[in-house]
Amino acid sequence: MTHPWATLGSGKGAEYQYFDKEADIGAEWGHNLPHWRQGGVIYFVTFRTADSMPADRIALWMSEREVWLANHPALRSSTMTKEYHRIFAQRWHEWLDESLGACELKEPNLRQIVEATLRRLDGNTDGYALVEYVIMPNHVHALVSPAPGQSLSKILRAWKSVSAHRINDAQDNRGSFWQEESWDHIVRSPIHLEKYRKYIRENPDALPKVGRQPSANHS
Repeated sequence: MTHPWATLGSGKGAEYQYFDKEADIGAEWGHNLPHWRQGGVIYFVTFRTADSMPADRIALWMSEREVWLANHPALRSSTMTKEYHRIFAQRWHEWLDESLGACELKEPNLRQIVEATLRRLDGNTDGYALVEYVIMPNHVHALVSPAPGQSLSKILRAWKSVSAHRINDAQDNRGSFWQEESWDHIVRSPIHLEKYRKYIRENPDALPKVGRQPSANHS
């Protein structure tokens, strides 16, 4: 299935590990989101353009998140993190699928820049195993497994930094192209992997029909 405003693709893949509740888990808390880390696993990741979410929705989301965090202890369990993702991540992704903002990535040449960046270190020992991805008008989803010794956070920062620089050059723009924060979730089993693959493959179905442009609402 193809769409003029989205790019679906697959990488080289690899052998993956899934979330192991008996293994050590590292936790990183970003500006707004929790990030769980475990060696050798595959992650479902999402990152978005800087203007993809209206300010009033961000304010509502942040306000509700502050209440949730205030009602949970500082030392958060994996169960609490799953609840967090269920309450907040699902709604956030639904908002992204409304294709708000300028949606620069509806332009094929700009999506090609992002795609080339995603694939650049696929299969490298100093990179990652890229499984599948979709580049939407205002966000990207990918399944990726960092190579041994590599950091998912560094991979995401590199993806966004390199692609933003090239996109800004292509448009003669300056400033932030991507939102700093990213979503990521450890894939828990082969069943969950297939669920995420299905989500990626079907994500372009959420786009408007050809002939109706994605929204340019920035409010």
